[in-house]
Amino acid sequence: QVQPVESGGGLVQPGGSLRLSCAIRESIFSIGAMGWYRQAPGKQRDLVATIVISSGTTSYEDSVKGRFTISRDSAKNTVYLQMNSLKPEDTAVYYCNARRYDGDHWGKGTLVTVSS
Repeated sequence: QVQPVESGGGLVQPGGSLRLSCAIRESIFSIGAMGWYRQAPGKQRDLVATIVISSGTTSYEDSVKGRFTISRDSAKNTVYLQMNSLKPEDTAVYYCNARRYDGDHWGKGTLVTVSS
């Protein structure tokens, strides 16, 4: 069973960086695409970035373009989200999603807080 597990969240100052990790229990190539979503308090869950596993093609939400980078490590069955130049408005719970033939699989989330 695919069960994404996120890690790497925490407290960081504005302008700082964090790298989130999302590990799955089976071969990453069993997954069509993986993505990072975030949900701020009182707001809906929004898509941040996606990666097509087979091709490595990526896409980003406009507010994170040039600051965030999504990547995959097939040997570790892990997807990463490198977040640079963090802003207070990036504060949210970040969720990993794995889209497979049998549907979407979600992790439990990791909290990112950007504050001085």
